[in-house]
Amino acid sequence: MSLTLFGAPLSPFVRKARLCLQEKGLDYTLEVVMPFTPPEWYLALNPLGRIPALKDGDLSLADSSVICQYIEEAYPQTTPLYGASAADRARVRWLEKYADYELAPLCTFTVFRNRILKPSAGQACNEQAVQETLHDKLPRHFDYLEQQLGAGPYFLDELSMADIAVACQLVNMEHGGEQLDASRWPRLAAHYARMKATESLASVLPGEQRMNTKLIEMGKAAKA
Repeated sequence: MSLTLFGAPLSPFVRKARLCLQEKGLDYTLEVVMPFTPPEWYLALNPLGRIPALKDGDLSLADSSVICQYIEEAYPQTTPLYGASAADRARVRWLEKYADYELAPLCTFTVFRNRILKPSAGQACNEQAVQETLHDKLPRHFDYLEQQLGAGPYFLDELSMADIAVACQLVNMEHGGEQLDASRWPRLAAHYARMKATESLASVLPGEQRMNTKLIEMGKAAKA
């Protein structure tokens, strides 16, 4: 077995694949590839140039959801992360897609991108877009996820890719300086705290926080 994951640690999609691998106890190598300007050789792995990509021996795959579902099926002896029944698997895939397609444009590509990435590149933060996202767009999604959690600790009885995918987007929102309102979304806030306490996420966060701090400093220097 020779698993190599390609991508940048602060990407929520790279993080999702990393946590999948770690929850399953699989050894892997992370090879850093930056989005937007990937090296030419990377386009052979993903012609779209997006991250992450995965190599498992001679097999190459792209897209975080494809990667995670492949790992689930290719390594059946590991901890399952998509549930035991057809209904569970459908629910997990739906919530994973919900996180990737509904939360990501807001938590990552609006809050994190404007607060962290754009200033670090010498570009202005669109704070109006951030505030509209926080007050007008994200609340309905958090309402939905609060309802979906119910009284349990996870979206299923056990930790799944649904929990990982949602938490990965909330991490980027937190990197962008924003926290869930625990008084408004107590179940979701407790779920996020529970996810941050898992061994897998706790192992990657310190390195990410150092990178995030460096980007913040770069933004301040660019503004000075």
